[in-house]
Amino acid sequence: MDTPQQIKAFFEANGYYLARGLFKPAEIAALEKEFDFIIGELARTGDIDNTQWGGELQKKIGGEKSMITHTHNVQCFSAAWLQACQAKAFLDVAEAILGPDIILHHTKLFQKPRENGMPFTMHQDWSYFPSVKDTMIAGIIHVSPATDEMGCLRVYPGSHKLGRAAHTGGQEPSELLEHYPLEKATVLEAQPGDVLFFHYFTLHGSKHNRSNQLRKTVLVQMHAGHDEIEDKNYHPNVRLVLRGRNHCMSRHVANSL
Repeated sequence: MDTPQQIKAFFEANGYYLARGLFKPAEIAALEKEFDFIIGELARTGDIDNTQWGGELQKKIGGEKSMITHTHNVQCFSAAWLQACQAKAFLDVAEAILGPDIILHHTKLFQKPRENGMPFTMHQDWSYFPSVKDTMIAGIIHVSPATDEMGCLRVYPGSHKLGRAAHTGGQEPSELLEHYPLEKATVLEAQPGDVLFFHYFTLHGSKHNRSNQLRKTVLVQMHAGHDEIEDKNYHPNVRLVLRGRNHCMSRHVANSL
């Protein structure tokens, strides 16, 4: 494992950091069992959400004919996933990037189906949950392998330096996205237990899952303790302190959670 200084330097230069083997095989096997439990619960209750992501660009790459299964906040289904978000190895890398105070914004489960699992066009995440100081990062915990054939994440290293680029989350054409085609992005294959951290300015996307395996990931969205979410926010805002302190918390907000 790289030192905290090396992690921070690589992240600041590239807008992402892939931490190999952050969760041990036994740990990830237990998390996969809980992942499958959540999928089973969604199916049992009829609450399963096989989503299609709309928009002209998504349609252009075949996204309107494919699906992905997802749900927010896995920690509300399983204590094991709350413990994963609080795991020392996971938070040590997050701290190298964010500093000692780490706040959970939300988590999201993604299961990309076999053979035609939904692709994602290149996009930034900031427009969905902008934070005042733009410290927001994601940590994608790989529960299954994620090969190029399975539609692993692709990024443009250094694209986080674009800042808040003007586009519509990747669904619609924009002058910016014409310069960053999905096909030319850097492929980041991963194995179970690997965690990919990236800034919410970093341009990222993925191709179809063309394999005969399910691609299983859980995304953990976090920001620094001296930052907070702007009013425009389309996702749950958990505000759980994973490490350190939340310097933007108030009695009123805490009572409303």
